[in-house]
Amino acid sequence: MAKAELIDFDEAIEKYDVVIGLEVHVELNTNTKMFCGCANEFGDKPNTNVCPVCLGLPGALPVVNGKAVEYSIAIGLALNCSIASDGRFARKNYFYPDLSKNFQTSQYDEPIAYEGQLEVPVSSGKVYNVAIERAHMEEDAGKLSHVGGAGRIQGAEYSLVDFNRAGVPLVEIVTKPIFDSGAEAPELASAYVRQIREIVKAMDVSDARMERGNVRCDANVSLRPKGQEKLGTRTETKNVNSLRSVENAVRYEIQRQAAILAAGGEITQETRHWHEDKKYTSAGRPKSDADDYRYFPEPDLVPVQPTEELIEQIRTRLPENPASRRARLQQEWALSDNEFRDIVNSDLLDEIDITVSLGVSAQSAKKWWTGEIARIANVEGKEITELSVTPEDVAEIEKMIAAGKLNDRLAREALSGVIAGEGSVAEVVSARGLEVVSDDGALTAAVDKALAEQPDVLEKIRSGKEQAAGAIIGSVMKEMRGQADAGRVRELILERAKS
Repeated sequence: MAKAELIDFDEAIEKYDVVIGLEVHVELNTNTKMFCGCANEFGDKPNTNVCPVCLGLPGALPVVNGKAVEYSIAIGLALNCSIASDGRFARKNYFYPDLSKNFQTSQYDEPIAYEGQLEVPVSSGKVYNVAIERAHMEEDAGKLSHVGGAGRIQGAEYSLVDFNRAGVPLVEIVTKPIFDSGAEAPELASAYVRQIREIVKAMDVSDARMERGNVRCDANVSLRPKGQEKLGTRTETKNVNSLRSVENAVRYEIQRQAAILAAGGEITQETRHWHEDKKYTSAGRPKSDADDYRYFPEPDLVPVQPTEELIEQIRTRLPENPASRRARLQQEWALSDNEFRDIVNSDLLDEIDITVSLGVSAQSAKKWWTGEIARIANVEGKEITELSVTPEDVAEIEKMIAAGKLNDRLAREALSGVIAGEGSVAEVVSARGLEVVSDDGALTAAVDKALAEQPDVLEKIRSGKEQAAGAIIGSVMKEMRGQADAGRVRELILERAKS
């Protein structure tokens, strides 16, 4: 399926008001699933972490995971929500090929947390106060793998079902409609999801790895002509699992819907799928309303009734708010807005923070993580978190540079070896023979050879043009395979030129 007709983004914003709504699904990292004792473990052999409860076999009875309830309350508090004194689970009836019960145990009109808000800044400096309708507990579905059709259901020969994920604890965070974001709607959507991800990661209630689906977003978009009060028909782009994709999917839907409306057409209320490879959405199924799911109270589970004492205990354990933390770190590190924004956008704030705590300057930590390490990850087609490099490795490299044992080129080679799995920094430096040569005997011999081969340069240096020494330094570095101490080489060149 090809991309739809689009109109220019600025033209769409000029003609229509954009209304977005975001539903962020957060997988909790509890040891076990939401309603049974099966392991909540990513990457295990398919259909091994299953039991009669999460498979929905007759007679199997669910039991609520208490830790998941605590994590859900913590998320609600972090989002400035009220916590319900009496929350109830419900059955959401819908055919899920990857949820064998044929219903999802969720919460409907009695969520664990409700009426919250989150301040979300964007690059223009504007801060949006995003109203949160609710954060409710539910279970995840399983995972479908489509064989053929490039991994998509369209054109697949058949699909395989893995029920390991079925029953994993989820918190779904639902915003109220967000008005008046205009051209900033795509960026705001991405920034909001980023902030949710930072919050749950800081609290350690989720692994928060979007590439694994720990955090994913359903993005609702509708348009209405300027000045019209009635909301337009919305679409819901499902399970978008990267920050960049959230922004791109919202932007695409704005342009697609605007093109349809401008041509006199109507928007179909439906779910849509985001295709990251070609950057477009395609139609899924007609979007159901709440009545279509035939919600009714779950008869096998009692209401969740957290005490005020428990809620206050959880509140006292909340970590520093990510927005406050970012402001504090930027001030402590003395970075400009653009420099710090690069760190935030790279999603490497935690790694850089740990590296700085190990004694590395913020500028150096930023250089390594957003520079060479990010470059290697890009070349290898991996996420940085998939590389076998740690803040401790970066700190060790900086320590060896400060001690004169490595220069920048050799440090990059050492880092490459660490990422390749050749061992620690010290082991790679030793095995590859990377340590800087500071022995005056070897350096003097290399300097004398270079001066002898370039007598014209030697004469320039002797006549007072010391900047000409750069050519000799380059020759010596080449002779020494980049392992010479450039500062010491320069000193020796000037000494020999004067003798």
